[in-house]
Amino acid sequence: MKTWPGSAYPLGATFDGNGTNFALFSEVAEKVELCLFDDAGAETRVELIEVDAYVWHAYLPQIQPGQKYGYRVYAPYDPKSGSRSNPSKLLLDPYAKATSGQIDWDQALFSYNFGDPDSENNDDSAPHMMMGVVINPFFDWAGDRHPRVPYAQSVIYEAHVKGLTELHPGIPDEIRGTYSAVAHPVIIEHLQKLGVTAIELMPVHQFVDDSTLVEKGLHNYWGYNTIGFFAPQNTYSASGDRGQQVQEFKGMVRALHSAGIEVILDVVYNHTAEGNHLGPTLSFKGIDNAAYYRLVDKTPEYYMDYTGTGNSMNVSNPHSLQLIMDSLRYWVTEMHVDGFRFDLAAALAREFYDVDRLAAFFELVQQDPIVSQVKLIAEPWDVGPGGYQVGNFPPLWTEWNGKYRDTVRDFWRGEPSTLGEFAERITGSSDLYEHEGRRPVASINFVTAHDGFTLADLVSYDEKHNDANGENGQDGESTNRSANYGVEGPTTDPAIQAIRSRQQRNFLATLMISQGVPMILHGDELGRTQAGNNNGYAQDNELTWVHWDEADSSLIEFTAAVTRLRKEHPSFRRSRFFDGRPVVRGAGEPLPDLVWLQPDAAVMAPEDWDSGFGRSIAMFLNGNGIGTRDQRGEPITDVHFLVLFNAHTDVVEFTLPADEYAELWEIVVDTAGVQADSQPRGPGAVIPVEARSLMVLRQHIPTEADNDHSVAASLTVLTGSTADDTSSAQPEMAG
Repeated sequence: MKTWPGSAYPLGATFDGNGTNFALFSEVAEKVELCLFDDAGAETRVELIEVDAYVWHAYLPQIQPGQKYGYRVYAPYDPKSGSRSNPSKLLLDPYAKATSGQIDWDQALFSYNFGDPDSENNDDSAPHMMMGVVINPFFDWAGDRHPRVPYAQSVIYEAHVKGLTELHPGIPDEIRGTYSAVAHPVIIEHLQKLGVTAIELMPVHQFVDDSTLVEKGLHNYWGYNTIGFFAPQNTYSASGDRGQQVQEFKGMVRALHSAGIEVILDVVYNHTAEGNHLGPTLSFKGIDNAAYYRLVDKTPEYYMDYTGTGNSMNVSNPHSLQLIMDSLRYWVTEMHVDGFRFDLAAALAREFYDVDRLAAFFELVQQDPIVSQVKLIAEPWDVGPGGYQVGNFPPLWTEWNGKYRDTVRDFWRGEPSTLGEFAERITGSSDLYEHEGRRPVASINFVTAHDGFTLADLVSYDEKHNDANGENGQDGESTNRSANYGVEGPTTDPAIQAIRSRQQRNFLATLMISQGVPMILHGDELGRTQAGNNNGYAQDNELTWVHWDEADSSLIEFTAAVTRLRKEHPSFRRSRFFDGRPVVRGAGEPLPDLVWLQPDAAVMAPEDWDSGFGRSIAMFLNGNGIGTRDQRGEPITDVHFLVLFNAHTDVVEFTLPADEYAELWEIVVDTAGVQADSQPRGPGAVIPVEARSLMVLRQHIPTEADNDHSVAASLTVLTGSTADDTSSAQPEMAG
């Protein structure tokens, strides 16, 4: 095999149009072999002679895209000292841009013999391994650009490539469950109808099926078990797994971008699929175990585990950090993605033992001219000591706000003593973010996500029902802050159905009128259920896939309507926190940018917030108090809004406030669906708000249509189903 010296940079396999450069980092290696495989599985080994700064490299002029390859690393095998290299194990290139095949969990994948962890197993693992694939990096992006939607204008849709598309009747069978399916017009049109600006894809980095799941006949559905940080998951490709998946992924991004939709990836840099000291040797362990993993001090045979998966990436090592940063830059520059959601991000902040927000990883991100300019979303916790870090990430970052989720759930199910925190959460969680100079958009607001109940299950089950996972119900969160309203699971009782439908609308409406960035879980807008399973990680089947043929069209329309309301009114997507200072422009009395009112229209006093049973409140949003300017320097203003929240189990009558707030109000959202008339109401008018419902009123600006036609002709009223309807009823619309 003809070889040239090649280059130590970039790492990985890089095709330049003529041949391919191979480069692998290993500080512990004494010898490295590049292993090339043909379609029959025959192996050709090429020793890498050139070494620069612990990078072993060579250029092979005859190697073209589609070539399968791996590495064998020679170094002392001494697990007690933390060294686990074994040349009998074929190793996946950490920088592989594509992969071919899957692992089969044969004994040969392990460096020891089952039942004897201290032994050494020298069986060849190549027949049982997935392999790297040389890719063609060239792609016609046709002028593609990042949409760069500002956070304040963003609506995020968390989705699973397969789960979203596998059952859609409008997608051809041969591409369902793939990147091509996500790019199909029926999916894009649905996202556009909902007002989605970014799709956040659950892990698409190449991952591995856990052996414990394979033994049960299950699969890793979620994908939080990464082995390749540069390679798109090959099972999500309709084009094959010989490098074509890269082109298909790029085509998906291009199609979404052309529709104005950003692509955010859920990434798992905190651990890998190699597990603990009893796990297989697939890549990092055999290349340089101590460089890539955090080992236990004084007993480096074992791994530090802040993730609950057996190992944690060693983010204090410069080569491990380089891997992560190179991966992030690659997905932005070469794959054109628009941001990342970091799984268990607190693990990346563990410089040594404690969580350190100034860890090297965050310093590198801050300084990087590419990565620092895309959306960076942290899941701000891990399973280690002190791992819950909501509100503690650096200013560049946004965070999944778990406190928002918990508080909004508690408020709408009627928990006592939640009123004050509910007000804090829906106005941007300034208590968490303002002290660091961050903005309301630092809070990614969500009520449901992939981990936990779906929205329909949140209002249908008191308890989790995870028997299908094969763990005797021990898996999944037991505290769900959910309610079934009288019956566990499905029911034909129309009263219970009505409450459940109303609560789903309450959650969706609350999301869209809250300050921060709303995130919707795929399928919530159409009533998707997982039959009470709150941990679908192993359910790659119809339990977790979206059933489009059972969609609640009423809920889809309602979701689209409240999302449209948010888009049209900057009052609900402020880029600055409320400050409570009086604001006036033009005629009228000065009013604060935000006023909290009791149902009788009296301003909330400090002692009112301490009422343990307070479950009803009105929120006045001053359209003149947004406090930001447009690109021409002009103040951004809006009409005023009044939001009436009633989490009580009975009707509560709200009195509209004095005319300095507004002379007339019109109802634009009623989640109970009983106030469908659009007649404007003035100060002192009493409006009954149904049990467990919210109402949004907009300041009415008189027009000529008011004189010539009925007022209803000039208004749009967004409501849910009527109180005695089931969830399948269409919303009442006027205008």
